[in-house]
Amino acid sequence: MFRSLSVRNYRLFAMGQVVSNTGTWMQRIAQDWLVLQLSGGSGMALGVTTALQFLPMLLFGLLGGTLVDRMNKRRLLVATQAAMGLLALALGVLATAGLAQVWHVYLFAFGLGLVTVLDNPARQTFVVEMVGQRDLPNAIALNSASFQLGRVTGPAVAGLLIAAFGSGPVFLVNALSFVAVLTGLWLMRPAELHVTEPAPRAKGQTMEGLRYILGRRDLVLLLVMTAFLQLFGANVQNQIALMTNNVFRAGADAFGVAAAAIAVGALAGALLAARRDRPRLGVLLAGALAFGVLEIAAALTTGYLAFLLVLVPMGMAFLSFNTTMNAVFQTSVDPQMRGRVMSMFMLFFLGPAPIGAPLVGFLADRFGPQVSLATGGVVTVLVTVLVSVLLARRRGVGVRVTPTRRPFLALTRRPLAETG
Repeated sequence: MFRSLSVRNYRLFAMGQVVSNTGTWMQRIAQDWLVLQLSGGSGMALGVTTALQFLPMLLFGLLGGTLVDRMNKRRLLVATQAAMGLLALALGVLATAGLAQVWHVYLFAFGLGLVTVLDNPARQTFVVEMVGQRDLPNAIALNSASFQLGRVTGPAVAGLLIAAFGSGPVFLVNALSFVAVLTGLWLMRPAELHVTEPAPRAKGQTMEGLRYILGRRDLVLLLVMTAFLQLFGANVQNQIALMTNNVFRAGADAFGVAAAAIAVGALAGALLAARRDRPRLGVLLAGALAFGVLEIAAALTTGYLAFLLVLVPMGMAFLSFNTTMNAVFQTSVDPQMRGRVMSMFMLFFLGPAPIGAPLVGFLADRFGPQVSLATGGVVTVLVTVLVSVLLARRRGVGVRVTPTRRPFLALTRRPLAETG
């Protein structure tokens, strides 16, 4: 399960990420809560904040992947992580001084989004340079586990700090957490990295990456599924905030506990993924389907405790989907295309948020958070089923349904010629 930690460079990276991810999730809770307090509990304001944070990925994601393919990943990460720390410091000073306004948070979110255009594909593609191709699926899963460990501890700590001191100090703590990442990057041994030769600068590289992905119809179907899931189903953090604040009428500490509950399940899902030697498409599809079903179940809960209990398996299902999807994309593409492919993956994974977050906020404001959450679950289930059928047809797998006798449902292998 933890074999990638035997690699010194990855171990340094993972240790820094544990600290930084905790700070990042503390900041996410503080940001959401600060917006709710400054806007009077507006779901639309919360959605706009999320949209601005992910809008740069939608606009510049493909260009970011092209730049990452041309650059030294380690040096690039030093620059992007330092920039994120400075942004957190600036907003923390404003909030602590009582000067923060909603437009300040909007500006901060957009600036953070600009940095992630480069940081996200750089971090994703740097993993293989630390551990090599053989241990890549394990390292991806451990990265997710580290992220979710921060998601478990960060929200709970943030809720307590916000209740005691307000949101400002939480941003300052996150700014300090980036020191751990920068220290780990500085202490690495460059000679032990499996450095991918940078792609030479040339015209049309962004379009070349796009054509490469479009030529892989299996990946295109998975990207489409990811986009719909993120557009309607995965704005869960905002929905947890709205359910906690507007439905259960609880405070920041309850919001932190709810965010930690879904993270506990996600951490378990990531650790289970680390035990698998290779990504499996069935696990990916089952995770997406279960996530949609559990979203519907969460929307139907009538009490805070029941809501928490549903969030745990929901987090596990989503991480099974997310981790497997990441590994599928990284292990099945040309190494010199990896930055552009992962930027496309992040574009479809994060890019729908600028549309989905305000939509979720509008539905929550107009019909209530329960309707918003249930809508996301229904769309996720329908899209996952459709993509599963299309992928089965491409792989020559047929589905036979016989309601009058057992087995009621069976999978059959057809000749590939029949699948087109």
